[in-house]
Amino acid sequence: MVTPDTPLTPLRDGLGRAITDLRLSVTDRCNYRCVYCRTGESGALYSELSMELYLRMVRLFVSMGVEKIRFTGGEPLMRRGLTDLIAEVSKLRMARDPEERLDLALTTNGHMLAPMAKDLRAAGLNRLTVSMDAVEPDVFARITRVQDGFQKVRDGIRAAQDAGFERIKVNCVLMRGFNDDQIEGFAEFARTEDVIVRFIEFMPLEEADDNPESSRKWSPDTVVTHDEILARLEKLYSVQPLAPNHLSETARRYIFADNRSEIGIIAPVSRPFCGHCSRIRLTSDGKLRTCLFSQIDHDLAGKLMRGMEDEAARVWIREVVEKKEARHHIGEAGFLKPGRAMVHIGG
Repeated sequence: MVTPDTPLTPLRDGLGRAITDLRLSVTDRCNYRCVYCRTGESGALYSELSMELYLRMVRLFVSMGVEKIRFTGGEPLMRRGLTDLIAEVSKLRMARDPEERLDLALTTNGHMLAPMAKDLRAAGLNRLTVSMDAVEPDVFARITRVQDGFQKVRDGIRAAQDAGFERIKVNCVLMRGFNDDQIEGFAEFARTEDVIVRFIEFMPLEEADDNPESSRKWSPDTVVTHDEILARLEKLYSVQPLAPNHLSETARRYIFADNRSEIGIIAPVSRPFCGHCSRIRLTSDGKLRTCLFSQIDHDLAGKLMRGMEDEAARVWIREVVEKKEARHHIGEAGFLKPGRAMVHIGG
């Protein structure tokens, strides 16, 4: 019988890339309506599965060599039972070394984080990323369309630090004309709050919008590129590049010359990093996606609920991953957005 502790041939795609990172969405609900993500008041499909089924799927991937799991949404902290799921996943051993624990991370908007931080840490969560797209409360409210959010997110970050989370990452999606004036403020925020700020280039993952004049639609002009971000940072402080922690790392890392905190720039548009991609995704309704920009969903949960045994599921997963896309094609002729918005894919 294969268990999560049984050494197996690591999961690899057809290009030989080792697949070690799983991003698991546990809900597509969100209490924010960020302008670059949600079209308006609604949009959630409320496509959630049982925590038992999520755990079974995670076990499959851990038994195939996955060692990093990131819980996402929507807003994952809205999902009842999340800490229990994290606690169960934290008990699984890595397939290649039974003495090591899985690397468990979570991405949240931070609104509900303060009262939950200690429980998340106690459940076995190792790392935390907070999505925060402005450091000025009025800009934050305009982007999120939530009036009381900024202070709650800031309180959540500080509560997480008090709970023992170190090197918390704060992700900011930059969108020209909406929050590109926040770059300098985020540099100060990184230094004063002792967090790692990571700027992310805006990608074409917003929900469909029937208004052809909408300023929130992706176009090349909306992207604030890696080089522009770095140039603006260097006008404030001397920054130095850092070596990547691993080949599949998404962020180009920089440190202030006085060693006060770190900045990362995730540049999938201007500097794609597909060549070393180690990630696959499970949507909240149990669809396996081999790339953020996949045109095809693979219904793993459906197969399991219809009676597929674990051994057959592993064979099927390997066949799907074998066909993982070589790269995305943003900005190229014929590029097609994925059929799902980011909130339905999982951050």
